[in-house]
Amino acid sequence: MALNVGVIGKKMETGPFTYNEDTVILYALGIGAGLDDLPFIYEKDLKVFPTFAVIPFGPGLLPFVQEANINVFTLLHGEQKITLHKPIPTSGTISSVATCESIWDKGDKGGVITLNVESRDEKGELLFENKALLMDRSGGNFGGERGPKTELINPPEGKTPDFSVAYTSSKDQAALYRLSGDKNPLHIDPEFAAMGGFDRPILHGLCTYGYAGRAILQSICGGDPAKLKSFGVRFKGVVFPGDTMTTEGWKIGDGKYTIRVTTQDGRVVLGNSLVEIDE
Repeated sequence: MALNVGVIGKKMETGPFTYNEDTVILYALGIGAGLDDLPFIYEKDLKVFPTFAVIPFGPGLLPFVQEANINVFTLLHGEQKITLHKPIPTSGTISSVATCESIWDKGDKGGVITLNVESRDEKGELLFENKALLMDRSGGNFGGERGPKTELINPPEGKTPDFSVAYTSSKDQAALYRLSGDKNPLHIDPEFAAMGGFDRPILHGLCTYGYAGRAILQSICGGDPAKLKSFGVRFKGVVFPGDTMTTEGWKIGDGKYTIRVTTQDGRVVLGNSLVEIDE
């Protein structure tokens, strides 16, 4: 079934997302936080990791996927970007509106869908935005425009990173992270993972994204969530629970960094990244 280009420009409200301090702490533990990140896992003066913004984003995705006729078996999460407008409260109810910005025809490579989600608090004030690039590998050749090429953002050649942080995930990391809402069996069920071509369950891409967010926050934001303005990446490879993820960052302008995340065997798993902070 062809992708439904009629969803372009259409706004879709998602159900309210209500959460509390335990939700925030569980997310922090899911992205590897521990006693070294005490303000994020202890309710006394609790802080919220900015990458928590991806959690309300998830529930709004399924109705859109269905209406857009996206094949979930050939769907890839290609890119993710969060833009923060104010610090995320430690509890509350968040309402979101999703808008499909574009659907491009990449031929045999598939169809590329760009989705933007605005999330607001109980007062109607904009908290954060999520922008996701999704690829339906079976959705190409529907006669649409190919769209623009993605701008490449690479680390400066030959320059030493301005920061480098290595975190080793637990072999149980995916089992913990899935409790924040993404219960895709690909991340827990060995038989399902084998159907996807993996010899064991893989880590959620947004969990890897959270690990990188932790490294960014502690390295260039002084642990202050209010300093992170935006964080966008392309997913470039698979991480397995138990892998070590090294996040390296290079300053490329005032308040701007690009990062790259590699595993212990040198594979790049996150790249083409732009981070903006309030210096």
